Amino acid sequence: MKKILAFVCALAMMTALFAGCGNNNNEQPSNSGNEGGGAGIAVENIKVGVIHIGDPATGSGYSYTHDQGIVAMQQNLGLSDDQIVRKNNIDDADATAIENAMNECIEEGCNIIFATSWGYMDTCEALAAEHPDVFFSHGTGYKSNGTNFNNYFGRIYQARFLSGIAAGLKTQTNKIGYVSAQGSENGECTSGIDAFAMGVASVNPDAVVEVKVTNSWYDPEGEGQAAQALIDDGCDVIAQHCDTNNPQIKARDNNVWGVGYNSDMTAEVGDAVLTSVVWNWGAYYTTAVQNVINGTWVPGTNVENYFGSLADGLLDITALSPEAAEGTQDAIAIAEAAINDGSFDVFTGTYTDAAGNTIGCDGVMECNDGTTLEVDGTNYAAITKYYKNVVVK
Repeated sequence: MKKILAFVCALAMMTALFAGCGNNNNEQPSNSGNEGGGAGIAVENIKVGVIHIGDPATGSGYSYTHDQGIVAMQQNLGLSDDQIVRKNNIDDADATAIENAMNECIEEGCNIIFATSWGYMDTCEALAAEHPDVFFSHGTGYKSNGTNFNNYFGRIYQARFLSGIAAGLKTQTNKIGYVSAQGSENGECTSGIDAFAMGVASVNPDAVVEVKVTNSWYDPEGEGQAAQALIDDGCDVIAQHCDTNNPQIKARDNNVWGVGYNSDMTAEVGDAVLTSVVWNWGAYYTTAVQNVINGTWVPGTNVENYFGSLADGLLDITALSPEAAEGTQDAIAIAEAAINDGSFDVFTGTYTDAAGNTIGCDGVMECNDGTTLEVDGTNYAAITKYYKNVVVK
């Protein structure tokens, strides 16, 4: 499997930063030159704000992974500690707390603010209109204004498909659990569940993926409880789309296996984690801040929404645990090669596995309600139904 790219290498690959997500435009405008972008900001004068839903000090999970990207950006660009302003534990359902945190960043002189959670989106939109000289970059959303407000995310479903292969080959009960922050109303979560379930089905068509929804992006206690309920129901692999490593801890403590998310969760949980679906946010953060420094984030030209991929190095899966089933590495390698050469992108295209089977839905997904759904992998927000082997508990 592909290793996560080094941050500096990723920066070199991503000089054309802002690909279309909300407008489904995959062309990446050139960032060369300063035309329309002003003189930029001297590197010693740049100040970067970041709003976290949790506390990066936990050492794993969502906020930790985003903060590792901020740290990588700081190192790549040579910024001092006082050039980074962090606001931690900002509830993304508390509009007043969000606005206060962002206003504090502005008052402290931040030129760009990264807002890392879904619920920060509307506040970014409002404050961007009030502060046209500050750039607002929102993670996981879909809004932008074409001037000083964009969003960024990635094709995480690509990595989820690969992790589903590991889960499908490992399960002995043919019941795989999945703890999700949100339900089918949220395309980010639904597309991830479906991609994972497709990966499972590609190697084990008899397995089902049982989903429990916490209805919260960050609920440490609820995430652990959901995982335990799935284990009690017979699931022997626990995957997740939630912020903490509590589902993985529950898996380990119950002598079953897990698939982590956001960061490499083997550090705290050990080999019970078959693999983790991970982000390399430093690749995005470095280029975004460099554009502000250079004056090459040009309003009306390239303040677009970024939707990175496995090939970009924005996302990946970690090295397999020694506990992974025999043949997992080879099966993942075949799927990953098809994703990287563009012939297969989970929801579009097909590939042939080692046994000669054709894998992939090629744009028409069989759903668990007996219907079919036309899907487009470049617009994950439109995926609102579950794949045929998914059971919501």
